[in-house]
Amino acid sequence: MAKPEKSSRERKDKDRDSEGGELVERLVAVNRVSKTVKGGRRMGFAAIMVVGDGRGRIGVGSGKSREVPEAIKKATDQAKRKMIRVPLREGRTLHHDIEARFGAGYVRLRTASPGTGIIAGGPLRAVFEVLGIQDVVAKSLGSSNPYNMVKAALAAFELMESPRSVASRRGRRVNEILGRKDDTKEKSDG
Repeated sequence: MAKPEKSSRERKDKDRDSEGGELVERLVAVNRVSKTVKGGRRMGFAAIMVVGDGRGRIGVGSGKSREVPEAIKKATDQAKRKMIRVPLREGRTLHHDIEARFGAGYVRLRTASPGTGIIAGGPLRAVFEVLGIQDVVAKSLGSSNPYNMVKAALAAFELMESPRSVASRRGRRVNEILGRKDDTKEKSDG
């Protein structure tokens, strides 16, 4: 007995995250792979997907299968399970410049002023779009392998810290961390 096909409404409900927002999915790369067996070669496909909510959550997944749609489905499911939260400044850019490496892939991510846009190519552009970053400058050095580039970007996001988290860890106020002068101290000194 075959399972009934899910309606588009049920699929949309399934794609909503816990906060009620719609998840954005981007296919980064599909690669044809082969396995040599006694009778010859068995062809298959490997896919890498990025999934995000456009407000600071992102997940990366990879899947392999004999068919492309099945590989994409596996990658999407894995990405949804492995989502992380990335702190964003003003909901549009990174808090600070950061560099990270995964394997031979090396990425350098820099904050940008409003209106700059996403200055990044290939797999990194898809990562920033699903994350909800609107202004960023990214440079990829070393390997151009999409797996390493995406995972290096994810490693950079895991190192990212907001001023609020740094202030709470140090037991200080955010203004002290950012080096801003407090208006109340200036008025009392004068």
